[in-house]
Amino acid sequence: MRVLLTGHKGFVGRHLERELADRGNSVTGIELAYPFLCDALDFFRNDDRRWDLAIHCAAVVGGRASIDGSPLGVATNLALDSWYFRWLVRTGTPRAVYFSSSAAYPVALQQPGEIRRLVETDIDLDRPGRPDATYGLAKLTGEQLVPVVEAHGTRMHVLRPFSGYGSDQADCYPFPAFIQRAKRREDPFEIWGDGSSTRDWIHVDDLVGATLAAVDQDATGPINVGWGRATSFDELAHLVTAEAGYRPELKHLAAAPQGVHHRVCDPKRMLDFYSPRISLEEGIQRALGT
Repeated sequence: MRVLLTGHKGFVGRHLERELADRGNSVTGIELAYPFLCDALDFFRNDDRRWDLAIHCAAVVGGRASIDGSPLGVATNLALDSWYFRWLVRTGTPRAVYFSSSAAYPVALQQPGEIRRLVETDIDLDRPGRPDATYGLAKLTGEQLVPVVEAHGTRMHVLRPFSGYGSDQADCYPFPAFIQRAKRREDPFEIWGDGSSTRDWIHVDDLVGATLAAVDQDATGPINVGWGRATSFDELAHLVTAEAGYRPELKHLAAAPQGVHHRVCDPKRMLDFYSPRISLEEGIQRALGT
């Protein structure tokens, strides 16, 4: 296939690019970072070529501090995604992937107390609850536009990744930050928040695998991409430091950004066509090189 891939040198994009190329596809990448300097927003506005498949990874994220601290910057995703959809319709691209996010789920379902495993139907696109910050709002808006694009003939594959991680992720995200602290054998070991909030970690190789399986098997969505395993930040710290061979004191930074309390998925829809392979423990071992 001829594949357009935006954000092809970002964390998820570069893993997708490698896997797509390994499968024999012809991949055209769009990337704002040096030395590529091609803005996906300008591309969608001006380019009229047609690909067999489009995958849109370009986004403004930057971790929790960016989501909470730069709402206008993150809101740029509203423009990126809406112009992506307009480009799909204008060019008649037959198949496309839209990465939504677990941040699109209502924050009211992710509070302290009993863990609620989020199912796809927890988002009612006609009467949605408040999503997580402007990042979640942009992704929710994108999902609301997907049926419009499909009505013009593009087959859309909508995925809601949970906490993606990997060895080469930027350290503004929790997992690589924990890995770097463990490599430096920091003691005390700092954790944003009180350490009890949970996340559902999915290795980037499985995120890529689930994405391409959804395309191959024509799974549309929306589809959660996660394990369904709730791991607190304290537990993640214990797993990382134990693998690194030491047991530090945990130091909680109550004033630091921490987001919602619980964010864990029900992965049943994904398991119909893809089963993740890399456990959190194996992902930690890979990142630490142990």
